[in-house]
Amino acid sequence: MLKINDLRVSYGGIKALNGISLEVPDGEIVTLIGANGAGKSTTLRTITGLVKPVSGEINFLGNNIIGQPTNKIIDQGIAMVPEGRRIFSDMTVLENLKIGAYLRKDQQQIKKDLEWVFSLFPRLEERHWQLGGTLSGGEQQMLSVGRALMNRPKLLLMDEPSLGLAPLIVQSIFSIIREINGFGVTILLIEQNANMALSTANYAYVLQTGNIINEGTGAELLQDESIRAAYLGKKHRAT
Repeated sequence: MLKINDLRVSYGGIKALNGISLEVPDGEIVTLIGANGAGKSTTLRTITGLVKPVSGEINFLGNNIIGQPTNKIIDQGIAMVPEGRRIFSDMTVLENLKIGAYLRKDQQQIKKDLEWVFSLFPRLEERHWQLGGTLSGGEQQMLSVGRALMNRPKLLLMDEPSLGLAPLIVQSIFSIIREINGFGVTILLIEQNANMALSTANYAYVLQTGNIINEGTGAELLQDESIRAAYLGKKHRAT
């Protein structure tokens, strides 16, 4: 579905991505793990057209989308759950969700998709009248995911969905990620919680200072001693 080939990105002479290549097959969950500053968020921002690369290709459904405006990229079926949630705090839950469908004209299907989002996140339906800024951190993350789903994406990009959330909420968010994937939505997941990411993903890439240094199935990387030492810590053991 998504193929990145030799992607290079620089910020004012500083190389953020040094020719990375990766693939996100249709229907799978792929994760990109790495430390802060590795280039994970830059990768997502470049896919969505927010950052212009120096060179390389990003092919989505067979079309090179580099150079296209962000709204056109979104209209082709890519949606992003941004780091830090970025909801509209002075708008209601329902208004936030409807904004996710702003490019769409199919009102009947939008209504069905809203019902689907509420089935995934019953708390959002209970609080549909509430201002986004008054929700808890976990509820705001649910709202951010729900807003992205209202675009009816073929590919969902998720940037650090567990950031700042309590462990029980993290478990819930990753359960929802698997459920969304079960509905046929392909997911590219950027995540610092390597244990949860690798436990969830079909395939994983390890990014370090703009270079992919390792890749394999989530299960394979969970067993890799170097990955466990660098990203999982001694308390995590593969099972």
